[in-house]
Amino acid sequence: MKSKRYGVDAMRRLTVATVMICLGVIAIPARAATPVEVITEAVELLKVGLNTRKDEFVDDKDALYEFIDGILLPRFDREFAAGAVLGKHWRTATDEQKTRFIEAFYSSLVHRYADGILEFDTSRVEILPYRGESKRTATVKTNVRREDSTKIPVYYTLVNREDKWRMFNVTIEGVSYVRNYKMELETQIRESGLEQVIQRLETEAGLVSSE
Repeated sequence: MKSKRYGVDAMRRLTVATVMICLGVIAIPARAATPVEVITEAVELLKVGLNTRKDEFVDDKDALYEFIDGILLPRFDREFAAGAVLGKHWRTATDEQKTRFIEAFYSSLVHRYADGILEFDTSRVEILPYRGESKRTATVKTNVRREDSTKIPVYYTLVNREDKWRMFNVTIEGVSYVRNYKMELETQIRESGLEQVIQRLETEAGLVSSE
């Protein structure tokens, strides 16, 4: 039972790290970055940040959040990801609820999993050759090497909107981040409604007072 629990915790730490590493992109002036370039350059960007500021991030959570936000905000398709997570509830939500959910979902994601970034070792990432075609979505496959040298398959799914590839999902050993989050929120929405779920996420992310 203990090993199973450890596996769940390890999966969560890996999820946040892998979600975040694929979000930093160094701009390519001549053309838009390809999906594999988004991932490759993101790993390097994260590596530089952790190598130079990790001690600061350990002591200063606000600095860590700011670092993640600076990488993530322009390069993560928040609206597309939020719509995928909400599923059928996205179609019935008001415009105000959609706007609030996007912000709350994104902010709670950063706050909930930020510490996982500090545990991530970019040297363990192997980016596999990309053989995708130019479609609306693309999947970049990577492996993350464990300490025992076994490899964990981690697949990033990106969407091309407005001529820019941005990530919206990560799948680890067959487990989809979007699907898991969708199932979690579906239960909560069914029990208490979308508005209550949005309010909880807003509180969790520090967007509103808990009082």
